[in-house]
Amino acid sequence: MSKKAILLVNVGTPDKPDAKHVRKFLLQFLNDSRVIDLPWIVRKILVNLIIVPFRVKKSTLLYKELWTDKGSPLLYYLESLVVKLQIKLKNEYTVMGAMSYGHPSLKEAMQKLKEGSFDEITLLPLYPQYASSTSGSVQDSIMSEIRKWEIIPKIRFISQFYSHPSFIEVFANKIKSYQPEKFDLVIFSYHGLPLRQVQKTHPNIGLESCNCENQLPEHGKYCYKATCYETTRLLATKLNLSSENYSISFQSRLSNNWLTPFTDKTLVLAAQNGCKRILVVAPSFVTDCLETVVEIDKTFKNLFLLAGGEELVLVESLNDKEEWVEAIVEILC
Repeated sequence: MSKKAILLVNVGTPDKPDAKHVRKFLLQFLNDSRVIDLPWIVRKILVNLIIVPFRVKKSTLLYKELWTDKGSPLLYYLESLVVKLQIKLKNEYTVMGAMSYGHPSLKEAMQKLKEGSFDEITLLPLYPQYASSTSGSVQDSIMSEIRKWEIIPKIRFISQFYSHPSFIEVFANKIKSYQPEKFDLVIFSYHGLPLRQVQKTHPNIGLESCNCENQLPEHGKYCYKATCYETTRLLATKLNLSSENYSISFQSRLSNNWLTPFTDKTLVLAAQNGCKRILVVAPSFVTDCLETVVEIDKTFKNLFLLAGGEELVLVESLNDKEEWVEAIVEILC
């Protein structure tokens, strides 16, 4: 009987919400050449001498807001997800979890997989839509480790799952539980990307000409922008939302040369135009994290209220819910 393993991977988190550990985490994260895709020397100067020194204090405060009695949500939900998935799959697979940055590290997980002498390994980055800086980075890191192995087993990467019926079903059901029809507007907010990174998925056509907002182009099935819009269309169809009842935006930008429209500006404009109650959905996150718990549910909520809005509600992510565990089984199969 063949030995099979599953490795779930998420982005990562500092070990503790203090300046020392946040600095260490940011240095590892931002020095990834797929996260900041600039020449080596430019990236080193920018990250090590400018971005991290100036961001570490603010980031530490944000992580302190995120932290709970159980620690970082990204970590304890990953650990819970691994346990629940292992119970669901029984002895058919060995299930493990790892983080791209921080602990448990990808390198440590790959060493355990090597020592386990598995015949087949399935790798699932927990990012619904593919991006070079997320799923691509995971695959790059894993291949760097595997190429050192003497015996290489069968490797299966699941690069993205935004359109899988089980993912759409479980996320739509979560949204439905918030009664979206009672809100003035539903905003689907996705993590942003630099425009240059999205452009790389359209090497022979300008990003402004690819019509990503209206269709999933054949030449760009891994275009992050296109798959975000397609995710929204699939969810809106499942929820029977008409186009005038929802909008799409992008958050967490580091500059204005990122995907637009920006979520914070969208919320302020909506409030100024008379929207009082807004439901925010974040379908690029399957686990609640800094971008959902703090950025949307605290920072953006305050912006909306100050601009004249009355209520902003964030749809909780899938986290370790039983329905999500069952959906992952379907995605893996």
